[in-house]
Amino acid sequence: MPELPEVEALAAYLRDRAVGRVVARVDTPSIAALKTFDPPPASLAGLTLTGVARHGKFLDLDVDGLHLVVHLARAGWLHYREELSEAAPKPGKGPIALRVHLDDGSGFDLTEAGTKKGLAVYVVRDPAEVPGVARLGPDALSLSATDLATLLSGQRGQLKGVLTDQSVLAGIGNAYSDEILHVAGLSPFAIAARLGAAEVDRLHEAVVAVLRDAVDRSVGQASATLKGEKRSGLRVHARTGLPCPVCGDTVREVSFADKSLQYCPTCQTGGKLLADRRMSKLLR
Repeated sequence: MPELPEVEALAAYLRDRAVGRVVARVDTPSIAALKTFDPPPASLAGLTLTGVARHGKFLDLDVDGLHLVVHLARAGWLHYREELSEAAPKPGKGPIALRVHLDDGSGFDLTEAGTKKGLAVYVVRDPAEVPGVARLGPDALSLSATDLATLLSGQRGQLKGVLTDQSVLAGIGNAYSDEILHVAGLSPFAIAARLGAAEVDRLHEAVVAVLRDAVDRSVGQASATLKGEKRSGLRVHARTGLPCPVCGDTVREVSFADKSLQYCPTCQTGGKLLADRRMSKLLR
């Protein structure tokens, strides 16, 4: 799933290439991806793309005061092309959910792989009209250590869940939460409100370091290479069974119904193996 660094990189990419261009046409082959109907996507035609912003993991294209807001979900992506096919994608065929043609012949496709569809597209007059944007907590890169301590003090859930709850902290998903917790040396199952001052400081330093590093590596990359760049920088996420790059211990996994987390026992849990709840149920 694209998270804060990848969405920030996509926003920067579009600022460099698409801002100032006029929208020539919008094709909507997947009506299911479109979550609003007024204004219609066709109303963007003839308007100029004046800015691109990020709200958490939402991408926001300002088109002369109308906003094309996109959440790429787990398997969505944006593919920008200098020469975009003039042919309209066939409705219900293939991965393309929306195609935006620009006046110089360039443009981009929003695509989604797999059968589980979550990509969401909104055309609104104000980004706050998008329910997911309205619910966002503070941006993960906007908080001081003191702000983070205050935020966590009221959270009774496990740290992994708190970091990925967009209404608490915006921008961090499954992958970067694993990376942040590994850098901070904290268990994903630690209770957020019980962290000590030194632990909160380590967590804040890790949030900034991991996300800033990922943003720096991602911004300037073409959209086609962003996924590979993300994978190349991961230390524990999606590395189950491989050695931890810090201590050499084996990276372990905890599986849930539709996702998993990875961690290093030596670096994060004092050598303790965390219970894999899915496997525990199977063994009963």
